[in-house]
Amino acid sequence: MFVRSLVLVVGSVIAAATFVPDLATRYLAATGKAPEEARIETVSAPASQDAARYTGNRSAVIGSDANGHFTGLFSINGRKEEGMVDTGASMVALNLSTAQRIGIDRADLDFRYAVDTANGKARAAYIRLDRIEIGPVRIENVGAMVLEDKALSGTLIGMSFLKALSSYKVEEGKLRLTR
Repeated sequence: MFVRSLVLVVGSVIAAATFVPDLATRYLAATGKAPEEARIETVSAPASQDAARYTGNRSAVIGSDANGHFTGLFSINGRKEEGMVDTGASMVALNLSTAQRIGIDRADLDFRYAVDTANGKARAAYIRLDRIEIGPVRIENVGAMVLEDKALSGTLIGMSFLKALSSYKVEEGKLRLTR
């Protein structure tokens, strides 16, 4: 039963992931900006304090890009990575290069899940991330899937992260994430 559910989740992630390669290209072409320049603001945190430690503030706000997508700089297992929030993705999805950058050893990955994408067949491995943070919002022990680089060019922040929040909502073209 678990394997069937996991395969369904992986399929949802892969379906969403097939759009990421073109999304990044369109974003960069439309804005002329490097991914690091994507807009993110922390709500109400004094500039002099580390927002992740500021207990009076439990929200982060991500501005939408030219295509209306919410992309920001997340800290995944302590490493900064660009990620696109995707409510249609059941889980966080990383490509292999990103997984290795954040300290996941390829030898520890079991690519036993075969999935179909718009780019063809791909292999996926299930992992647990220690934590994902954006500003003061921190979620620990997050389920994620790792896919081969050719199947996924970026990072999707899916429901395995979002469902651990107390709320997330779009207001005036910005996505507010609240812990």
